[in-house]
Amino acid sequence: MTNSSTDLDPDDVRTIRRRLRYDRDHPRYKWIVLTNTTLGVLLTAINSSIVLISLPAIFRGVGLDPLEAGNVGYLLWMLMGYLLATAVLVVMFGRLGDIFGRVRVYNLGFTVFALSAVALSVDPCHGGAGAMWIIAWRVIQGVGGAMLTANSSAILTDAFPANQRGTALGINMVAAVAGSFFGLLIGGVLSEWDWRAVFWVSVPIGILGAVWSYRSLHEVGIRSAGKVDWVGTITFGLGLTALLTGITYGIQPYGGHATGWFSPWVLTSVIGGIVLLGVFCVVESKIADPMFHLGLFRNRAFGLGNFANLMVSIGRGGMQFMLIIWLQGIWLPLHGYDFESTPLWAGIYLLPLTVGFLAAGPVSGWLSDRYGSRPFTTGGAVLAGATFVLLLILPVDFDYWLFALVILLNGIGCGLFFSPNTAAIMSSVPAAQRGAASGMRGTLFNGGNALSMGIFFSLMVVGLAASLPTALDSGLRAQGVSAGAAAELAGMPPVASMFAAFLGFNPIQELLGPSGELSKPGVNADTLTGQEFFPHLLTGPFHAGLVVVFLSAAVMMFLAAVASWFAGDKYVLDEEAELTEADELALDATAVPVR
Repeated sequence: MTNSSTDLDPDDVRTIRRRLRYDRDHPRYKWIVLTNTTLGVLLTAINSSIVLISLPAIFRGVGLDPLEAGNVGYLLWMLMGYLLATAVLVVMFGRLGDIFGRVRVYNLGFTVFALSAVALSVDPCHGGAGAMWIIAWRVIQGVGGAMLTANSSAILTDAFPANQRGTALGINMVAAVAGSFFGLLIGGVLSEWDWRAVFWVSVPIGILGAVWSYRSLHEVGIRSAGKVDWVGTITFGLGLTALLTGITYGIQPYGGHATGWFSPWVLTSVIGGIVLLGVFCVVESKIADPMFHLGLFRNRAFGLGNFANLMVSIGRGGMQFMLIIWLQGIWLPLHGYDFESTPLWAGIYLLPLTVGFLAAGPVSGWLSDRYGSRPFTTGGAVLAGATFVLLLILPVDFDYWLFALVILLNGIGCGLFFSPNTAAIMSSVPAAQRGAASGMRGTLFNGGNALSMGIFFSLMVVGLAASLPTALDSGLRAQGVSAGAAAELAGMPPVASMFAAFLGFNPIQELLGPSGELSKPGVNADTLTGQEFFPHLLTGPFHAGLVVVFLSAAVMMFLAAVASWFAGDKYVLDEEAELTEADELALDATAVPVR
């Protein structure tokens, strides 16, 4: 669908004119924008996952036992604090960019990000205080990341003409998604050296990016007159925070249940979050100058494109968590890798996923400029969904080259999807609302990653709870462990075993060692604490959980494919080639001068 010049919003026309004039005087500027914003989103994406793979080293560094029940909260917030901040705040910072200038908010985001990276790299505390220092500064870093994420796509959309926008946004989106995979590898390598090095890496890049963006980026797009919608901002922020927090804490056991979904606190948080988001929708439909124009969702490309974006983000994020657990907790120990080294090797063995994404992402963005987004978003989602079905067919102790082929295809599918999807969403909105629209797209993208942890971990725990206790009890007794000790360990919440696998720990050694059970006569201590005992016990129950998880992810991908198909093909609101000579002459009197 392409609009004629008579259908263009006046703000779109003014933005086109500003870009045309700036392109004429500064032909290299758009490539500077692409390079800087790609660096910004790459940095935020790397930091979304770098802690994920480094948690064992971080917990050892600050002196905390990750298997102790009281420390699970620290673990969850180290993972969730950053993701929560970026998911909740991107719409607000996108709207602030529309009002006060997208480049201004983006530049401030780089500064906040760089300062928080410095603070994280010099954690002066130990124990719980050290963990809280990391959590607090990770949340602040997430605020900076939200500023960068919210405005990068809008700045790019302002700077590039429509016939190059798919390529530019494609490269930017590739950096956003591939960065989460790079974070796994970088975190695994640096945490082997020093746990603080996980945070050091962001310091020079953050400072360089901040200085560069302040010196090089200019406001090409227009600002929209308006004021901050505090009621909408507060209800949206509190509602989304409560919803994501409640879903995350649903992972933890409550009472005699394997998950926390029967906890009054979790239910209150989830229901309260949904109610507040409903209030936000009512407020936004009534207020004269809303934080986000809900009417944008009536635009087929924007509404269905964002739904597809959410589905793929949840499925992809859940797959990332499950593959890490699969490799670290089962496959790598069964193939002779020490539990302590599994985080690093998990990142290395997941490289085909990154390679597939890097190969497909830029190409699909370029091709979507020529042929439209529909074949690539639809085909990519279908391919990604098919790979989840293939992962179900693989045995838990798989042949690596088959596994590598499947995750390579998954990376290609996601690469085909994300670039055209982003370009279609951002090209379908008026110029004056690009910041808020970019923020909403970022909220659904980052929120999908955050939701995936709560949703897929809960599904996996339910799958484990059905068979893991029995497998643990019988397996421990067969190796001479007393009935009481075996029953106590089998009664351990399944989430503890899952987190042990996730963090690269051998829970048998950690839980039976202090009790003295391993030193009793008749107990096969060497077998119990060896590389294969716990992974073998976990294999059957884990596969039962994988069936639930990957089938759910496949359904999400196929829903994304259907939404992408019906979203349409090519949406362009500001194709400058369609401006008539009369439009050009009229703009001479109204165009705002550009620096």
